[in-house]
Amino acid sequence: MIRFESDYLEGALPEIMARLLETNTEQTPGYGEDSYCAGAAALIRTRCRAPGADVHFLVGGTQANMTVITAALRPHQAVIAADTGHISVHESGAVEATGHKIITLPSPDGKIGAAQVERVVKAHWDDATHEHQAQPAMVYISQPTENGTIYSRRELAGISRVCRENGLLLFVDGARLGTALVAPGNDVFLPDLAALCDVFYIGGTKLGALFGEAVVITHDALKRDFRYIVKQRGGMFAKGRLLGLQFETLMTDGLYEKTAEREVALALRLRRAFEEKGWPLLYDSPTNQQFPIAPDEALDMLSEKYSFSEWARIDEGRRAVRFCTSWATRPEDVDRLIADIERV
Repeated sequence: MIRFESDYLEGALPEIMARLLETNTEQTPGYGEDSYCAGAAALIRTRCRAPGADVHFLVGGTQANMTVITAALRPHQAVIAADTGHISVHESGAVEATGHKIITLPSPDGKIGAAQVERVVKAHWDDATHEHQAQPAMVYISQPTENGTIYSRRELAGISRVCRENGLLLFVDGARLGTALVAPGNDVFLPDLAALCDVFYIGGTKLGALFGEAVVITHDALKRDFRYIVKQRGGMFAKGRLLGLQFETLMTDGLYEKTAEREVALALRLRRAFEEKGWPLLYDSPTNQQFPIAPDEALDMLSEKYSFSEWARIDEGRRAVRFCTSWATRPEDVDRLIADIERV
């Protein structure tokens, strides 16, 4: 079976494995207070052009989302997100379990807009009974989205403006951020995120690391006591140097972007094959996730050799599925899949 259902099915980049072996017997302080975490944080600040940013390393995306939202919101406050957002549908209620409501907005492609956010905030404060409701205080988006789509700088700037005018925080989930940074047509880069957002994270788990997400905080109030919240929520990793070392490696010599470029290039080859076959795409994704709409019979035949994620039933004879490439996807496996797509 050749697997295309996700981008974290393999171990880690050879460069990371080599560094882990080279430093395996070194003794360092624990809990992220080591030279590797400090070095990785310095590289990230430089890349973001944000010398005053705080950088914290957590193990996974759900942990990062839950910890950031817990740290940012008071008990009566809520976070706004797309109805397809990861915190809304794929985290088993982790955010709600912290006591914070998620206000979901409809989204056909995974994105939400500034006008939608503004309407939610206005409706809340215009309601005479607003003190009986959860107060919207943060906007959560992901770049790229769950559907592989990406925000333009104009869209992100619009959401940022609405947030700042209304006293909301803007949080960007970057679990697959590398694939957005290198996507065709992208105009949002790390310095833009640092300038327009209050907090975001750079995903490692889905970009060639064994595990790990780098949380970047630019909002001064959020920086205070963040490590206390990390510890309280079970995120303070004793062997923190393993996180720092991986991000130090990813942020050196463009490895992060090179890895993402490889993933995206292979995914776009699949996209062309789907289009040439006449299979429409559910979303216009320029990233490593592709969502063809194909006949059931063809997908059933492909599933004998390839794994992919079921996404949505389109009609009686067709469904949308997701094919996802990773740092370790082999070009020859993509060649085989394309040849089989042509045959089914």
